[in-house]
This record gives sequence, structure tokens and C-alpha cells, in this order.
Amino acid sequence: MHEIQETWEQEALRETVKTRETVYRGKIFNVEVSQVTLPNGKIARRDVVRHRGAVCVLPLLDDGRVMLVRQWRAGYGGVTLEIPAGKLDEGETDPLAACKRELREEIGAHAEKWTYLGEYYGSPAILDEKIHMYLAEELTFGETHPDFDEFLVPEKIPLSELKDLCLDGKIPDGKTQAAALRVYLMKNG
Repeated sequence: MHEIQETWEQEALRETVKTRETVYRGKIFNVEVSQVTLPNGKIARRDVVRHRGAVCVLPLLDDGRVMLVRQWRAGYGGVTLEIPAGKLDEGETDPLAACKRELREEIGAHAEKWTYLGEYYGSPAILDEKIHMYLAEELTFGETHPDFDEFLVPEKIPLSELKDLCLDGKIPDGKTQAAALRVYLMKNG
């Protein structure tokens, strides 16, 4: 496996921030405009969306199916099929606790076994949102408790079928793709 390391080449690509201004403060994210010095000494503008971070969880049932949710996504402009996910609450620093909350809220589940799958950055050129990905297993179910503005339809799909949907381009959600393909490879070599 190739490991990404901080090397002199990466240092030679580093941009240095000269000025930074927050031009928008929102409920979920802020927008920042910066002037940076490029590696060649020229000045450029960078617009970055600052987000407090998020979590997602792939709930794997004992029979090999994955619990997903269908929901309307405004940015996408349609309904997506994705794994349960949500933002970190203000001041929240424990991604696993947030993941457990989202699993309860969205599909009413509790997991006995958790595996950290790594971080996902959806659009690192303009967005600093870090999504912590988890696998949840040994699930028990109770009532769901979605947020007041969340309308979800749960769906169970075999992991192998979810993998195929991701590879066929039928799952537009990147965090779902990343988590599903990682878990598929973990479970199937």
C-alpha cells in the first residue's frame, strides 16, 4: 500500500495565507475569502466553505444487508439513497458519539460493534468539511427520532448490490460510495 507522506514536494506546493475574511456566517457553515501567496510568489484568491464536520455510518445487518435512507437533498435537487449521516453539533468533539446519535435518530438502531473507516473530504478544493466514516454491526432496533426537518424512508440493500450501485454511478452521494466500497473490500478481500 502506498502511504501519503509530507515530503519536500508537498511543501513546495504549499500556499501561504496573506489575508482572510469571513463573508458569510450561516447556521451550518461559514464562507471565507482569502488572499494567498502561491508557490511561485503570485497572489490568488481562495473561497472556502468552513464546516464544523460531520459523521456517517454504514449499518450492516447480520444478513449482509445495509440499512440506507432515502431523503430529499436540496444541494442535489432530488432524492438520494445514502447511509445515515449528520453534522457534528456545535462544540461536539466525539465523532463516534455523533455517529451513535445519528444511527438512533435516522434508523432507530443501536450497534454493539463499531469500526472506524477513516475520513472523507467531499470537495477539498472549496470545502473543509471532514466526514468521519464508521461501520456499525451487531444492530438492535427501536424507534427512530429524526430531526423536525428530516423526512426519511429506510431501505435495506445487500452490501454486494450497494457496491454495484456505487460502481454503476447510481449512488451520487460520495460518502456513501466511499464507506460502501471500503466495507465491501474489508468483508470480501
